[in-house]
Amino acid sequence: MKWLARVGLMGAALAAAVVVPGALWRGPEAALAGLLGAAVALAAQAGAVALLRPVMGDRTPEFVSRWALGMAVRGASFLVVALLLIVLKDRLPVFWIAAGYLVVLMPLLFVETRFLK
Repeated sequence: MKWLARVGLMGAALAAAVVVPGALWRGPEAALAGLLGAAVALAAQAGAVALLRPVMGDRTPEFVSRWALGMAVRGASFLVVALLLIVLKDRLPVFWIAAGYLVVLMPLLFVETRFLK
């Protein structure tokens, strides 16, 4: 299975871990909020891995520059989530946006090395 499909499947499973409880406890607004946060996290992590994979066997300067770009992508995703929290605070429950983001991004970040092989 290709790395992007594996990232997507794991991200979808993690997103479901937020969306389903959100839907049960707070309704469709919480499910949508969780899905929104999860989508931002999944896009950020897939982008970071896509930047790093081509230079895994390269020299250290190339590797480090791509690694830094991947970290910048994750940082930008955090800013996107912060902006979403501010803009949507009256429309969607902000807890579920943040939960969707963190529940997807953190585990994917910790198992990133599996997707780089």
